[in-house]
Amino acid sequence: MEFSLNRDILLKSLNHAQGVVERKSTLQILSNVLIEASSSKIKLTCTDMDIIFIEEINNVQVKKEGSTTTSASVLYEIVRKLNQNSSVNLTLISENKLQLISEKSKFNLNCLPANDFPLTQEDINSNNTGIEANLFLKLLNKTKFAISNDETRHYLNGIYLHKTKILNQIFLTAVATDSHRLSLSNLPLKNDIEFNPIILPKKAIMQLSSLLENSNENIKISNDKSKIKFQLKDSVLISKIIDGKFPDYNQVIPKKNEKILEVNHKEFTMSVDRVISVSSDKKEGVKMNLSENKMNLSVNNPNSGDGMEIINCKFNSKDMNISFNSKYLMDMASQIEADKIIFKFNEPGSPVLAIDPIDKNSLFVLMPMKI
Repeated sequence: MEFSLNRDILLKSLNHAQGVVERKSTLQILSNVLIEASSSKIKLTCTDMDIIFIEEINNVQVKKEGSTTTSASVLYEIVRKLNQNSSVNLTLISENKLQLISEKSKFNLNCLPANDFPLTQEDINSNNTGIEANLFLKLLNKTKFAISNDETRHYLNGIYLHKTKILNQIFLTAVATDSHRLSLSNLPLKNDIEFNPIILPKKAIMQLSSLLENSNENIKISNDKSKIKFQLKDSVLISKIIDGKFPDYNQVIPKKNEKILEVNHKEFTMSVDRVISVSSDKKEGVKMNLSENKMNLSVNNPNSGDGMEIINCKFNSKDMNISFNSKYLMDMASQIEADKIIFKFNEPGSPVLAIDPIDKNSLFVLMPMKI
């Protein structure tokens, strides 16, 4: 095997692979990337046995076809440190040595045979759906921050993707919750689709988000009961799905919250960010004292002191005191696109609804804190 290609093109593909590769795997082969060279293209494949990532690079000068595997992280670090736009030549000089030459640099990297690399079935042709990549990325971004890290409730360790129908409009709906907060976003679909409800794992979501960044292509999605496949131009991501039943999230979305707070988005987030500076704990509770036209934001940390700031707002109810986890507030606010945020309250201990005025297809639910 021997081929040459541009360093920047190779680096981009290796960078995508880093999110999948197991760096500390008990199986060394899972730390490797499979490199296959044929005709005028190379194919890079990596897996952690739950996710398979495949990317093809076209218009490569392939002098000799072949395949091998080598450490993905080592190859990435070398290529990353080479000069921009330099030419990289890779040659399999023996069964267990891959030589990399670029300008004045030469490396001989250890290899494992391509036949040892674990591959699973790539064909998932049922329920094939095409969606604009930028819209699907937005759907993931609107919800992924609320994914739970609690492995004892594994069914919350991902985004619940499923088809919904509101009036006559079909949506692909994404929901995530860690039981302290919930995020929901609906993507309107032009046509009805076949789509099995699935819980997409967090690692696959992060890898997918990286792939979809700055993409104007359509993403093809196909799934069955155990796996889901995403295809984007020259990249393929196949992921196992989380086995479990996602809770009935509609039960926790408030329906009768009639105390309405309107606040400037930028002013609110900057004020929260300032008052929590008094604490090193980014999950510090922020107390909100609400009145008709002003909000008093305060943090009191016994170890470092306290902070307070007053901002203007509109509140249509009697004075109210309520507290929130500051990180949850900031995470939610980061997904608001409008100039203002609308909060809908019931009682101080009840779930709060947060709305983006210009995104009618998304909502956020926050549980208050006791301070």
